[in-house]
Amino acid sequence: MAESLAGLHRNLIHRALSRPNLLMGADRELVLLTGLAAVILIFVVLTIYSAIFGVAVWILVVGVLRMMAKSDPLMRRVYIRHISYRPYYKATSSPWRRY
Repeated sequence: MAESLAGLHRNLIHRALSRPNLLMGADRELVLLTGLAAVILIFVVLTIYSAIFGVAVWILVVGVLRMMAKSDPLMRRVYIRHISYRPYYKATSSPWRRY
């Protein structure tokens, strides 16, 4: 068996090519989107209360996104695919259920 494996070529896959794209431990696009929303809130209202509220909301949302990414880094993509398949796979108790 060792003779048959000796002729095979091994290609190494760099670890960065197979990792999910995370920023601050959460999904990159969602972190940037919530940061943009917080900055818009802060600079549109221009009060100290809006700045505190914007930073607090951003920290809270990034914490939730980090928990989501810790359970499954690709959860956003899975949810988007689930929503797109919803018309084809109706929520029924069994395939033979009558409507």
